[in-house]
Amino acid sequence: MEEDVPGAIKQRDGTTYAIVPRTPSGVVTPDELERIANVARKFKIPVIKMTSGQRMVLVGMKKEEIPSVWKDLGMTVGQATAPCVHYVQACPGTETCKYGVQDSLGLGLEIERMYQEMNLPAKVKIGVSGCPRCCGESYVRDIGIYGSRKGWTVVFGGNSAGRPRIGNLVAKDLSREEAIDLTRRLLTYYRDHGKQKERTARFVERVGLDAIRSDVLRFAPYIKLDDLSAG
Repeated sequence: MEEDVPGAIKQRDGTTYAIVPRTPSGVVTPDELERIANVARKFKIPVIKMTSGQRMVLVGMKKEEIPSVWKDLGMTVGQATAPCVHYVQACPGTETCKYGVQDSLGLGLEIERMYQEMNLPAKVKIGVSGCPRCCGESYVRDIGIYGSRKGWTVVFGGNSAGRPRIGNLVAKDLSREEAIDLTRRLLTYYRDHGKQKERTARFVERVGLDAIRSDVLRFAPYIKLDDLSAG
């Protein structure tokens, strides 16, 4: 459903709206939680729903209330329909999880901050996991990143929708800086060559993984030759 009010989505009843405050990698502060609760009480918002992207959607407000709701929240918009990076989903990683071997939460926050305003052919969802268990659902995100003791692995073209697709391995054993750089390269290539409303899963199927690897990795000095033939 398209937005007809900036920062809000009309609901199926045709009269009420929902908004999605941005909560990078699912992290919220006590002050933000208190503001959300206060707004819900003040405007009698009937539903606060946790989404699969580690965000909270506030559902059921009137059109004329939306500017005041955003003002009281003091939070930025988490895009729900625009062609851009909608969210970076991240597990706790080494921050708290006993299985974490890489700082997925820190990396997810950094990537969202860097690329959240990038214009793209369609919406993009990114998953960052601190170990190969992939609690950040990395393999079914447009760009997936997961950690091992040797570094970061980056996959591309995943999707969990009606035509699901496991993302393809692009490179492995990367440093944090290399993973961020490769994310930039993939997003830029997709921006420049993707068709309007074409998700990365369909983009990979149309263009071919070999062509994407060849163009994206050509000037990446940190890529090892065995990565080009893997998976």
